[in-house]
Amino acid sequence: MAEAAAQHLEAELAALRAELAAARADLAAQHALADDKEQQLERYAADLRETFKSERARSTELRESYVATVRALANAVEARDAYTGQHAERVSAYGLAIARTAGLRLADDPQAEFGFLLHDIGKVAVPDAVLFKPEPLNAAERTLMEQHPLVGWEILRDVGFLGEAKDVVRSHHERWDGRGYPDGLAGEAIPVAARIFAVADTLDALTTDRPYRPGRSLPEARAIIADATGTQFDPAAAAAFAATDDAVLAEIAARHR
Repeated sequence: MAEAAAQHLEAELAALRAELAAARADLAAQHALADDKEQQLERYAADLRETFKSERARSTELRESYVATVRALANAVEARDAYTGQHAERVSAYGLAIARTAGLRLADDPQAEFGFLLHDIGKVAVPDAVLFKPEPLNAAERTLMEQHPLVGWEILRDVGFLGEAKDVVRSHHERWDGRGYPDGLAGEAIPVAARIFAVADTLDALTTDRPYRPGRSLPEARAIIADATGTQFDPAAAAAFAATDDAVLAEIAARHR
């Protein structure tokens, strides 16, 4: 009977050893599977990093292509007028500088820069006799000239990558008091980028030589813009311009003669 008990105990021990061996084998298989999954994840992560780098490079190339296209369009418009020089480049740089002073995110938004550069694209539809007339425009000519923001907006309307840039093109001649054109928008109904741009555009118009008058000094331009604050210009945009350092504005003017 003792021998039978010993045989039974031995059998149980053998069974336990077999279960332990099986558990060890299963654990080893689980470790191998985990190692394999970890290696797969590392490969996926490496692939994702490479994909991200590739997509970022393509995105940078695409943005550079957009910028080149926009600059080419702006230069095509400005080629009609030898007197304005690099007007679009200057007002774009002025506008971004003012936006940075104001702490606005649009200072780093390519849409704002695109809109600033293309603001006058609608002037391609304005006859030279009107566009370059040295005397004051008559009522019919003034009406024709005031259509250029709408014409520009129509030209760009279906260009998907321009997005909010088209708002600047359409609204850059609106006034804070609602007496601008083409839509008679007032106050904060005017897109903020267009409000900033209105100050930059006036600054460049005042300080640039024209066939019928020399450009004014920066202090004179500052005084004129200050006087029109709250009527023509958004007070916040005018305040940001007032706080923008003279040296910054002078460097822009010198760089884009």
